[in-house]
Amino acid sequence: MEPVTLITGGSTGIGAATARALLKQGHRVAVTGRSADRLAAFAATAGAGERLMTLTGDSSDEHHLASAVGEIVGAWGRLDHVVANAGFSLPGNLENHEPEAMRSMILTNVLGPALLVRETLPHLRESKGRIVLVGSVAGVRNTPGNLYSVSKWAVHALAENTRLLVSKDGVGVTLVAPGVVDTPFWNERGGVPEAAPAMTAEQIADVIVFAISQPEGVDINQLTMRPAGQVN
Repeated sequence: MEPVTLITGGSTGIGAATARALLKQGHRVAVTGRSADRLAAFAATAGAGERLMTLTGDSSDEHHLASAVGEIVGAWGRLDHVVANAGFSLPGNLENHEPEAMRSMILTNVLGPALLVRETLPHLRESKGRIVLVGSVAGVRNTPGNLYSVSKWAVHALAENTRLLVSKDGVGVTLVAPGVVDTPFWNERGGVPEAAPAMTAEQIADVIVFAISQPEGVDINQLTMRPAGQVN
């Protein structure tokens, strides 16, 4: 039976690249995103037909997640893997962030993955599935006033806490922590820093697929990667 994977923030960047890679492997893939237009554009190029489902909504909203999971399981009868990819950063630092923007980032980057785990665990326990949380090297190093880094430290903690919760149930948990990746993530920050080494979204997607594709009984817990030349 074709495995079923849910990816949050799946219309562009790492999420979209992961969806394409899994579709090529024969998965049924559901992707969520806030922009219906971006989801439609992705679907138009994915060429996956009925094996792709797009769901518009906010990944930090428990009602949206419950509805999305219900629609996926109702249509395809199962859920094997989830990838918590939705997230964003703010330009500047916490001294000049607007409080409402700070709140939105924390809700998306921290509450969203936690809600995704909470909502999908009953199905993943049944399928002995896998959870992939997309963290960041920002989650293991500090830089001045970096609230995004704070949010990713929380994701790293969530990954280990989730592993401890579900390992006895046969559910795998993997934290994928990339360095600089050339994706639309950087659009709000003026683009990838000039001359900075960067990986592609497809390279990160390959690592996520590697984690998901491990045989039963193997649980890869953390994968950190940087482009060659990125020191921190």
